[in-house]
Amino acid sequence: MVSRSINLTFHGIGEPPRPLEPGECSVWLTHEQFLTVLDQAACRENVAITVDDGNASDLVHVLPALRERGLTATFFVVAERLGKPHFLDEDGVRALAAAGMEIGCHGLRHRRWRGLDVLALHEELIDAKIILEGVVGRPVTRAACPFGSYDRRVLRAARGCGYERVYTSDRGTAHPDEFLQARNSVGDGDDAGLFDRISRLETPAHRAVRRRVKLTAKQWR
Repeated sequence: MVSRSINLTFHGIGEPPRPLEPGECSVWLTHEQFLTVLDQAACRENVAITVDDGNASDLVHVLPALRERGLTATFFVVAERLGKPHFLDEDGVRALAAAGMEIGCHGLRHRRWRGLDVLALHEELIDAKIILEGVVGRPVTRAACPFGSYDRRVLRAARGCGYERVYTSDRGTAHPDEFLQARNSVGDGDDAGLFDRISRLETPAHRAVRRRVKLTAKQWR
């Protein structure tokens, strides 16, 4: 039986090189905070690591730390940010891919996907995918919803675009084979106790059942 996994989400690491957007401050970690959580993740078999937004710190801080620990991650890149100051450029994305990292789509313009019109959703799911596939030279089959924003329409569109996994911000655990993958954003107040707090979201068993019913309802809204 395959156990459920814990998907962690990191964002920017180190000294912020630019003014942060609203909400970014709470998930931008110091290098030391990042290593504290990463070292705990490296000791567990059921943790998958994801990194959002395509910040330049992905290469400066995240990749070296992953390689030192023999870990891999999925990096979700915002396609329109490629080459902009303080974000990854195409060579940076290729360097991540060459190091064995998975490259995923975080949309074209980092917009909330729920509520977008047909054209805008096409840009976020398809145009961005085409750009990233052109950069790495291989299929991009994973997507992460900016701000955790999704609904039934978004998920149906993502399936139709060829995505095999869609990652959210719903917290808790996920079965590795599920299309929809709940994730846990690591904030600047988190430490090694993060994993116990995530586990408590789904214990006892009846709490886990209630939580999954709520997530199922969210998928069908």
